[in-house]
Amino acid sequence: MALFLIILSIIILIAILLRLDFKFGLKKQRKEAKRFHQEMRYSNVNLLTTGDDLFDHLFQDIKQASNHIHILFYIIKDDNISKKMMSLLIDKAKEGVKVRLLVDRIGGGIKGSSLKKLKEAGVSFSYSHPVKFPYLFFTLNRRNHRKITVIDGKIGYVGGYNVGDEYLGRDPKFGNWRDFHLRLDGDGVQDLQEQFYEDWHAATKEKISRDYLYPPLIKGDVALRILPTDGVYLEDTFAGLIRQAENTVTIGTPYFIPGMALQGELINAAKRGVNVRLIVPKKADHPLVKEASYPYFKDLLDVGVDIYQYYRGFYHAKILIIDDEICDIGTANFDKRSFHIDHEINCLIYDSSFIQSVVDEVEYDISISERLTLKQYNQRSIFQKGKERFATMFSGLL
Repeated sequence: MALFLIILSIIILIAILLRLDFKFGLKKQRKEAKRFHQEMRYSNVNLLTTGDDLFDHLFQDIKQASNHIHILFYIIKDDNISKKMMSLLIDKAKEGVKVRLLVDRIGGGIKGSSLKKLKEAGVSFSYSHPVKFPYLFFTLNRRNHRKITVIDGKIGYVGGYNVGDEYLGRDPKFGNWRDFHLRLDGDGVQDLQEQFYEDWHAATKEKISRDYLYPPLIKGDVALRILPTDGVYLEDTFAGLIRQAENTVTIGTPYFIPGMALQGELINAAKRGVNVRLIVPKKADHPLVKEASYPYFKDLLDVGVDIYQYYRGFYHAKILIIDDEICDIGTANFDKRSFHIDHEINCLIYDSSFIQSVVDEVEYDISISERLTLKQYNQRSIFQKGKERFATMFSGLL
């Protein structure tokens, strides 16, 4: 009995210490976070909706790079498509192009042997967001979830894809991978470059000569703003967008754990007659994430929100469309982690023609999704409800 009490006391003490670690680490991050007010840019933009399309464009741009290549991904696997990209980077480094590669410390999956080849060829490599004292538990959970590529300061990429075979639909467990990525040409790329520079400097302390990073840029037809966030302010931005909606709100996200504030905004929008639609995957790629979403569904269904579960593969797109007039595409999920912990970067688009092309893609996604009804929701098993309650306990970390 005494041994049991000792073990129990140790477990409770550890839990308290972890909670305090996370609480104070989060407080420090919020204090240090910057609120970005990016200018309106006018760029040429391509919407890339398949992994093959993305990597075809990306690899072609890498091959044509003449000055520098800056790449930041949350995840880079060590598989076929990843090795193809790393081989291209090695070739460009040997040609004299300056290559900088930044990967999240937890998300990165590049093997030591591959890293050695990159560094031997002259590729500058670093991990982002290492675990740091004194808030070890918090920094272990914090992620640099951004995906940024900048080629010669003139071409940029941002969106939901990482680098790995599964993102091309080659993982039999998930099948087709549905995601959105953007290719920017010209104006707007300077904001992606600036965020890469800040993340690179934070990771390496290297001061890069800024003269060649920001060449003159052409202006295109699509109005947009680049929006980086550091675990703060994105929730406020999304809440403001939802409040201004008059007709439609469409959300696509692989992980829907909005928290009470944004849940309330969606309910209020539906009550004032806005058509609110939510697209989520039917199949989860992480334990408990799907279960943590379900407690939010009941109140949404009660006020007439349409919830669609995408079943033809895995749905990883991160989109928010307001009245077909404002469209957000980026790296942030509609969940507590993206709103309060992770570092993200999104692109707000204000061009009706471009937004219509996104709407067309979303309508197709809905056509191959299953609508969740209130009757189906109420027929969940006791076991399912138990998993949901357990998942809710950890919803802020999922």
